[in-house]
Amino acid sequence: MSSSPNPNDYLGHCEDIDADHPDIIERAQKLAGASIEETAKNCFEFVRDSIQHTGDEERNPVTCRASDVLWHGIGYCYAKSHLLCAFLRANQIPAGLCYQRLSIEGDGAPFCLHGLNAVHLPDHGWYRIDARGNKPGVDAQFIPPREQLAFATDMAGERDLDEIWQTPHPAVIECLRRHEDWLELSQDLPDQDLPDIEER
Repeated sequence: MSSSPNPNDYLGHCEDIDADHPDIIERAQKLAGASIEETAKNCFEFVRDSIQHTGDEERNPVTCRASDVLWHGIGYCYAKSHLLCAFLRANQIPAGLCYQRLSIEGDGAPFCLHGLNAVHLPDHGWYRIDARGNKPGVDAQFIPPREQLAFATDMAGERDLDEIWQTPHPAVIECLRRHEDWLELSQDLPDQDLPDIEER
C-alpha cells in the first residue's frame, strides 16, 4: 500500500463492522492461529471460501452488516469485506476497507466500486486482500508480501483507490440498504466518479 495510516485507528467497531457481536467474536476465536499472519490468513480464507458471493449465486438476501453476512452466509464483495474486517478486528488485528473502481462488463463504462480489505501485518505493514470469492478467472490469495487480488485495474477509467477506510464507504452502505433484491442492486452498483479519477 502507498499509504501508511496508524494501525491503532483500525481496531474499532461500528454498525456494519460489528466486531463486538457475540457471533463474530465466537467465529473469530475459532479462526485464530498461532501468529497474527496465520490468523489473518485463516479469516481471509474462511470469508473467501465459506461465504458465498451474492452475484455469483444470484440469490437473496442482500446483506451489509458483518454479523448478518455471517448468519446468512452470503454477501456482495462489500459485505464480505465488512465480515473479514470484523473478524480481523475481533482478533485485535488492525484492518480496514479498500476499494477499486472497475469496469462492470470489462470493456469500459459503466464502472462500479469493488470492495476489498487491507490488513496490517507485523512483518509487512499494510497488505491488501480480496475475499470476494474465487471462480474461473479469479484467483485471490493470501501470500504476503505479494498481493494477489481478484481484479487488476489496467483499463482506462479503472483505478485503485489509495485510501484505507476505517468504516464503509457511504455510497456502498446507501446502495446495500436501499436494495432488498440482489438483481436490483446488481443494476445499481455504487460508483465514485471523482474528478481525480483520470482516464489512463
